[in-house]
Amino acid sequence: MFSSIYLGSNNYIDVRFRTYLRDTHLLNMTLIVIGVTLLSLMAQVSIPLPFSPVPITGQSFAVLIIGSLYGAKRAAITTVSYLAIGLLGMPVFSGASFGIAKILGPTGGYLIGFVVAASIMGLLAEMKADRNLKSAFITFAIGHSLIFIFGLIWLGFYVGFSNVLQLGLFPFLPGMVIKTIAASGVNILFWRSKCKREYIH
Repeated sequence: MFSSIYLGSNNYIDVRFRTYLRDTHLLNMTLIVIGVTLLSLMAQVSIPLPFSPVPITGQSFAVLIIGSLYGAKRAAITTVSYLAIGLLGMPVFSGASFGIAKILGPTGGYLIGFVVAASIMGLLAEMKADRNLKSAFITFAIGHSLIFIFGLIWLGFYVGFSNVLQLGLFPFLPGMVIKTIAASGVNILFWRSKCKREYIH
C-alpha cells in the first residue's frame, strides 16, 4: 500500500521528499501517523455550543493542511486511518470520544466530509492549485465547503433541514473564514521555505 503512495505528483510532500518516498516505506508510514496524530490533537481543541450538537473544533484546519501537503492518496489514507482508529476505540474524536455512535451521530457527516475534502484538496494540490495565496484560498475554501456540505446533509436528519443552517453552518462561518485564511497562509509558508532552501543550495 505504502509503496504506491508516491506518484511523482506536485503536492508538497512528493516534491519535497521525492527521493526518500521512492526508496522507503518508512517516511510514508511516518507521515500518516503524524497526520492522524494532528487530527486527533486538533479534535480536542473543541468548544461545545449549547444550542448545537456540533462543536467548534480545529479539525477542519488540520484536514485542509493534510490534504494540500500530502496529496490525494496519502491524505485519503490518513483521514480514513483516523476514522478507523476512532471506530476501534481510540478517543480521537472531539471531546475524546470514540466508537460507531460518533460516526452515526449528528456530527458523523462532518467526519465523512474530512475524507472527501482531504482527497479533493490533494487532487487540487497535484494540479498546482495551491501555489499562491489567492489560488490557495480558493482551494481551501472549496475543501472547507465540502466538509460542511456532507456535515449539513447528515445533520439535517437529526435536527431537521429547516434548522440545519442555524445549527450547523451560521455559527461556524467566522471560524471557517479564519481557518481557511490561516491554512492558506501555512501552505504558502511551506512552499516558500522550500524555494528558499533550493535557492540557498
